[in-house]
Amino acid sequence: MRPAAQRPARGSKLVAMIGSLRLHAPTALEYFASLVADDASFAVAEVALSIAQDDYPSLDCQSVLAEIDSLAARLKSRIASDAAPMQRLRLLNRFFFQELGFAGNVNDYYDARNSYLHFVLQSRRGIPITLAVLYVEIATQVGLHASGISFPGHFLVKLRMPQGEVVIDPFTGQSMSREALDALLVPYRRREGLPGNSPVSLALFLQAAAPREIIARMLRNLKEIHRSAEDWVRLHAVTERLVVLLPDAWEERRDRGLAHADLGDDVAAAGDLTLYLENAPDAQDRQAIAERLARLGRTGSSPRLH
Repeated sequence: MRPAAQRPARGSKLVAMIGSLRLHAPTALEYFASLVADDASFAVAEVALSIAQDDYPSLDCQSVLAEIDSLAARLKSRIASDAAPMQRLRLLNRFFFQELGFAGNVNDYYDARNSYLHFVLQSRRGIPITLAVLYVEIATQVGLHASGISFPGHFLVKLRMPQGEVVIDPFTGQSMSREALDALLVPYRRREGLPGNSPVSLALFLQAAAPREIIARMLRNLKEIHRSAEDWVRLHAVTERLVVLLPDAWEERRDRGLAHADLGDDVAAAGDLTLYLENAPDAQDRQAIAERLARLGRTGSSPRLH
């Protein structure tokens, strides 16, 4: 996330969009599409907030952003202008994890609302990635160089300090040692068949996550929650956003097609599944998807995009 001085004015894209769409107010998906259209002005907190509008259509993202700004301003007022980065970090951690009481939702980890930033802000409980988005937003506004880390299985935060990088677990508020990070990698190494002494460098997993990657991970979390619950309507809404966010990720087009099929929209399903087969020639599930497409009765030419 960029420092506040470099960030576009809150809601500027929404204002511009309403001006250009004079015939109707933008839908939630159109608003989301406007926010993710270009990487240069990609505002993670606003995009993350907008995800909840499928379930909360009246959610006022600008009011919630103002609330986050207010929290950052409270903390900033307590920090001397010449405070050293490490002092800023200590004050931030005390403010965020102790005074405000943000922590992981250990009692209901798979509640979809843990992925909704406005709910996390109200409840002070969330999952690592939503807590990280809030933490990084406030950290950036008080002059720290913070970024999210898309660590396997557990989203983390890192801060660039004069003494080196500090890695924070936003779920617990704890600073992570190299040994703790290595321990977090054990399930990944087992899943990938890597030995414990594999030369795969820890540094590879500590790269700052791109804004688009952060939102994709949030949406994929929701996708798994809704798929497990067989909530096809919500699953479809999430896949719509993923296709907008990652237009060249053909597996997301496939998943939207399958969601269309589960909702009984065979024509839309066939369109997405055909595009998947055309653009993912090496996919391991090609045969299964081709069979599903055949059952939809659309084995002929590609449908027209709309």
